[in-house]
Amino acid sequence: MTERSRQDSLYRGTQIDRMEESLENMQLNMSMIRRRKSNLIVKAPIDGELGLLDVVLGQSIASGTKIGQINSVGTYKVEAQIDEHYIDRVVAGLEATFERQGETFSTSIRKVYPEVRDGKFKADFKFEGEQPDNIRSGQTYYLNLQLGQPEEAVIIPRGTFYQKTGGKWIYVVNKEGTKAVKREIRIGRQNPQYYEVLEGLEPGERVITSGYDTYGDSDVLVF
Repeated sequence: MTERSRQDSLYRGTQIDRMEESLENMQLNMSMIRRRKSNLIVKAPIDGELGLLDVVLGQSIASGTKIGQINSVGTYKVEAQIDEHYIDRVVAGLEATFERQGETFSTSIRKVYPEVRDGKFKADFKFEGEQPDNIRSGQTYYLNLQLGQPEEAVIIPRGTFYQKTGGKWIYVVNKEGTKAVKREIRIGRQNPQYYEVLEGLEPGERVITSGYDTYGDSDVLVF
């Protein structure tokens, strides 16, 4: 009877050891599962607002792959495309302003990129002081960048007439508004809103800046 009790005790002790070993293995497996689960969580290197997420359900993504864009709220910059005509005059530190919702905001050039593509080069602007509320990545603004002292010039709005004329001529409306006559002009500087006219127009004259495709080669348009 004593020998049987001793053997039962040894057997139960062995079973307990095995159970404890199994429990340790289960705890180790659970720890590995938790680590694998944490690896499935997508983490961004900075705090901010999710502006772009380019993934689909079921897609396999390797570690370090870029799948989205985080906008750092409160630290936006403005990227501007500037005509290459001004590349020698645009330098870091120049100030520019733009209007939004009836308010004027100030910026300054932080960096000028030397590459020219399609006749334009890029510059980065940083906000000086307050920035607009509810600003969004990808929005378009027109900046007023002063490169020197203000000067008087004859300017006309940009229009689709340029596609037909190449800026070499334009229809000028007479004072009575009854007809428009083709006239040669010479265009100088330009920005996203206006052309500077160096020759061919006088201040106050009215012109047609819309498309000329339906006018043919007419020298005079009668209204």
